Amino acid sequence: MKKKLAVLSICSALSFSLLVGVQPNKTKAAPELEHYVVAYKGKLPSNFSERIQKSGGKVERIIEEIGIVEVASADPTFLTNVKKDSNVQTAGRELEAYLETDPDAKVNFTPGTPNGEKVTLDADAKSYWDKQWDMQRLTGDGISYEMNDGNEDTVVAVIDTGIDFSHPDLKDNADLAGSKTFVPGTTDAWDKNGHGTHVAGSIAANGKVKGVGPDLTVRAYRVFGATGGAQQSWITDAIVAAANDGVEVINMSIGGWRWMAHNLEEKGDSASMVAYHRAVQYAIQKGVTVVVSSGNDSKDLNNLHDMQAYWKATYGLDIKGPSRVVPAQIPGVITVSSSNQWSSDKIAFYSNYGNAIDVAGPGGDNGPLYDSLYRQDPAGNYLNKRDFTYRTLSTYPSYPVGVTEAAPNGTNATTQFTDGKWHGYSYLHGTSMAAPKVAGIAGVIKAAHPEYTPAQVTAAIRQSAIDFGKVGVDPLYGAGEANIYNFLLNDTK
Repeated sequence: MKKKLAVLSICSALSFSLLVGVQPNKTKAAPELEHYVVAYKGKLPSNFSERIQKSGGKVERIIEEIGIVEVASADPTFLTNVKKDSNVQTAGRELEAYLETDPDAKVNFTPGTPNGEKVTLDADAKSYWDKQWDMQRLTGDGISYEMNDGNEDTVVAVIDTGIDFSHPDLKDNADLAGSKTFVPGTTDAWDKNGHGTHVAGSIAANGKVKGVGPDLTVRAYRVFGATGGAQQSWITDAIVAAANDGVEVINMSIGGWRWMAHNLEEKGDSASMVAYHRAVQYAIQKGVTVVVSSGNDSKDLNNLHDMQAYWKATYGLDIKGPSRVVPAQIPGVITVSSSNQWSSDKIAFYSNYGNAIDVAGPGGDNGPLYDSLYRQDPAGNYLNKRDFTYRTLSTYPSYPVGVTEAAPNGTNATTQFTDGKWHGYSYLHGTSMAAPKVAGIAGVIKAAHPEYTPAQVTAAIRQSAIDFGKVGVDPLYGAGEANIYNFLLNDTK
């Protein structure tokens, strides 16, 4: 069980159907095509492609700046062969990343019992500001917009599912011409999922809903398809490209648990981890502030025993030795946990936490009456009453999403938002919603102080955060909940 853990259930079902009617000792199955990451010690050798070919592989993607190559091979001896090359630092099967899962997806939830699920938005309303509790809190009820709301020359890269460039709240701030896709078989960075558009709105929406910096520019670096899966090299390629394009900030609301350890036979020597680390450090050296989500698994990122127990219970993996969750635990990034509307000492029920947390951002949840364990109060009333207004409202594609690439405008998309009409807005919650608030704050800080290094931006965000939880830095909120109004109020520029 060392391959593609994320699609284990699908693979199991397919294996059953494929085995029916197979006669043993007749034919031998063809080797499965695998994708690998090869990390060279320094610059790529001039004849690296030829060396890869001699090892039994074919080069699929080159990230020259960080000495990384993606390779496809059906040769079971490829890894052994390529590691004999003295120029290779490490090589391994390519890991696969997913968008952060819906925090409610793991809950034993009975439809129809909770209240507050049907949220109606007035399509004719001129503004939804009264529903944006998160932005009200971050901006001092909008006062920060009058002080500094960013500028169009400050670009925040959204490494995600893409953006709806036609959305009325984003069309003036979303850079279609500069956006790129890294998903094979696609030619544009339009959002076919919805996640990226929601993230982009939290950063720079300027219409019925507002982002942290309504004058910032957002640029899509699309690495996820409609269903939300991405190979590691697509993401690292996007990080390097964004850095080369001169963006000021990168936001990655990307899940990390599934990055770990399919390559146990390599004893933790994961080429994908090396590539990810190199890409982030390359961006930081280029002056880019990198903001990431902590994850939606309610786990202490620094509790190795807890993490290993989780992996074993969830994926059947018996992991031993040092482990790292990425991108949350990559040095130099700003790692964001999720706060909520109703408490200043309890983070959102789903949020990961630990010493890796720099700050929290308002990612929302289901309200104070919700209990993610589906428990009852002393009177026998279920506690899992979800109120979507405690989530965060942002932009969503104005066309159906969540269907196949071949039919992006199909009719089978899930309407998990608003009143079931395509109004282009959605209530969502998660650390994916928390991170872009901090990325937006980083963008406004860079607009005010273009001379700031990533370390200075990080320090400014931490120092201006509102102290939630225990006094001082703590594992839930880090330095506190990030707040752009507090930064601008005390900025001595």
